[in-house]
Amino acid sequence: MESIFIKQGIVIRVLLEKWRNYGIIDEKMPDLGRNDLQRNAGEKKMKKILDLITAEITQAFVDCGYDAKYGKVTLSNRPDLCEYQCNGAMAAAKEYKKAPFMIADEVAAKLAEASMFSMAESVKPGFLNLKLDETFLASYVADMQADEGRFGCEKAENPKTIMIDYGGPNVAKPLHVGHLRSAIIGESIKRIGKFVGHKVIGDVHLGDWGLQMGLIITELKLRQPELVYFDENYEGEYPKEAPFTISELEEIYPTASKKSKEDEAYKEAAMQATYELQHGRKGYQALLSHILNVSVTDLKKNYENLNVSFELWKGESDAQPYIPAMVQKMKDDGFAYVSDGALVVDVKEDTDTKEIPPCMILKSDGASLYNTTDLATIVWREEDYDPDEIIYVVDKRQELHFVQVFRCARKTGLVKPETELKFLGFGTMNGKDGKPFKTRDGGVMRLEYLVSEIDNEMLKKITENQKAKENLGISEEEAKETAKTVALAAIKYGDLSNQASKDYIFDIDRFTSFEGNTGPYILYTIVRIKSILHKYHDLGKNADNSVITAAHSESEKNLMLELSKFNAVIEGAFTDTAPHKICSYIYDLANAFNSFYHETKIMSEEDETVQKSYIHLLELTKSVLETSIDLLGFSAPERM
Repeated sequence: MESIFIKQGIVIRVLLEKWRNYGIIDEKMPDLGRNDLQRNAGEKKMKKILDLITAEITQAFVDCGYDAKYGKVTLSNRPDLCEYQCNGAMAAAKEYKKAPFMIADEVAAKLAEASMFSMAESVKPGFLNLKLDETFLASYVADMQADEGRFGCEKAENPKTIMIDYGGPNVAKPLHVGHLRSAIIGESIKRIGKFVGHKVIGDVHLGDWGLQMGLIITELKLRQPELVYFDENYEGEYPKEAPFTISELEEIYPTASKKSKEDEAYKEAAMQATYELQHGRKGYQALLSHILNVSVTDLKKNYENLNVSFELWKGESDAQPYIPAMVQKMKDDGFAYVSDGALVVDVKEDTDTKEIPPCMILKSDGASLYNTTDLATIVWREEDYDPDEIIYVVDKRQELHFVQVFRCARKTGLVKPETELKFLGFGTMNGKDGKPFKTRDGGVMRLEYLVSEIDNEMLKKITENQKAKENLGISEEEAKETAKTVALAAIKYGDLSNQASKDYIFDIDRFTSFEGNTGPYILYTIVRIKSILHKYHDLGKNADNSVITAAHSESEKNLMLELSKFNAVIEGAFTDTAPHKICSYIYDLANAFNSFYHETKIMSEEDETVQKSYIHLLELTKSVLETSIDLLGFSAPERM
C-alpha cells in the first residue's frame, strides 16, 4: 500500500510499526520524514474504499481459479452482521458446477491472509461477509484528512464544459415558490460539477420576450403616452433612468394581463406592440432594456438571498439574432415545412409508444415560440461555449417540450452528435393538502415571503433555545443572522433531500425541526463539533503531531466507515445529477457522529494519544460535513 500521509506530514512511529506488522506498508520501507510525506501526498491518488475492497476480493477469486467478474462487493444489507458483502459465489456456482458455499469457503480461506479485513467469513448458502480491519480503516481515513479540501475525491481527468439552465423567471414579475426548485437543484448540481473538476456555467435564461413585453408596453403607453419611447419620430438618446420602479413594474404586468383577457382590442394592441418590439422598433427596445435592468437587479437580490448565482444572465431576447439563419437552414436542409400555416419539423421516431407532435418553429403569423427561442439558445451556446453537455433543470411537466426541442436540435444538426442534452425534470412542491403550495388565501406565494416566514420561524426557535440554555450569550443581531443561515438550510435541505423527479410536501414545522432528517439537525451537528474543538483548543491543546488511530469502539469505527464513503457519494451524486444522495450521506454521517459523541468521553479522555485521534476525527467529520453542505448551497453558523 502507498505511504500514509497526514495534514502536517508527521507520522507517529509507533503507528508506523503497527502498520508494518499488519502488512499495510512494506517491512523494508524506511522511516519517512516530512518532505517525503508531502511529496507522496502530492503524487497520491486515493481510490474509493469500495474499489480497494473489490480489488482485494477479485484477486482472491482469481487466485482460487474463478473469473474476476465474481469479485463484486457491495455495502452490507445486514450491517448487524457485517460491513460489506460479496455474493459472487452464488453467481459462480452454476458456471463452475460447485456448491456456492464451497466456492465461498475457498475465497474466505484465501482472504485470511489479507490484512485489509478483520473478518472475511463464508456464510451458507455462499455469502462472503466482510469487516474491515480497524487499522486499515484508520489509515484510509487519515489519508482523507491529509487530502485537505478534497478528502480523497479526485478531480475529473478530462474536464467537460457543462451548461446548466436552472432559472427561467419572467422579467417584470417577482419570483414565486414555483421558481424555488429549479434554483435550488440547479445551484447544487452546478456546485457538485465544479467540485469534481468540470467547467460548469449556470445560465438564468430569462423570460424576456413574447406577449408579456407587449402587454407592459401597451399598459405603459396608456398611462404615460407622453414618454419619448412611444414617439416613432424621436431621434435622440433615450433616458438612462427607467420610467418605473420594480414595484410599479410588478403592478403593471398583472393589470395588463387581466385587461387583455377582458378586452380584445387591448390584446390586439399588445400583440402589435410585441411584433414591433421583436422587429426592431427602437423606442420599444429601449423600454425592454429598462425592464431588464430593473427586473434583473431585483432578481439578483432575491437569488442572492437563496445563495444562488448565475455565470450568465441571458434571456430569450439574446437568442433572437440567431433565429433567422437557424430557420433558413432548417428550410434549406429540407427539415422544416409548412403545416396549417405554421412552420414545423417532424420529430417522431419509429420506436415511440405515444404520439410526439411536430416541433413548431414559427407560428402562422411568423412569430417565434418557446421552441424557437430554446433552439436558438442552443445555437448560441454551441457557438460561444461549445459545451459537452447542457442540463435543463425544469418542471417535469415540460418534458414533452424538451423531447421535441432535443430531437429537433439533433435532427437539424444544431448540436454535435456527442453533445449531451439532458432534461432533469423536477416534481411539484406541495402543501400539506398534497396540492401545489399556495398562500392561505389560495394565491401563489412570493418566494421572498416564504423565505421571510421561515426566517421568522427559525428566529423564534433559536430564541427559545437561547432562553432554555441561559448561557449562549447570543446578541439579537447574531440571532437574526443565525436564523437566516439555519432557515436557508431548512429550505434547501427540505427540497434537496427528496429525489428531484418526485413531488414533495413542503412542511415548515418538519423542515425547521432540530431533530430528524432536516437541515437544522445537520447544522446542529456541525455546531456541536465546533463547540468541542473550541473547548479543546481553549485549553491550550493541539493535536498537530498525531494521526487518526484505529477505532476504540464500535461507534467510532462506524463513524470512520461513514467518512470513508465520501468520494464515492460525491462521484455518484455528480454522475446521476442527484443532490439527494449527498443529503442521505450527511444524515447518516451526522447520525454516526452523534452516536460516537454520546458514547465517548472526548474531553475527559486521559490518554493523550487517543484524545488527539478523537480530535482529528472530529476535525475531519466537520470538514466533510461543511464541504457537503456547501455543495448543497448552504453553510453552518458558529453557534445555534
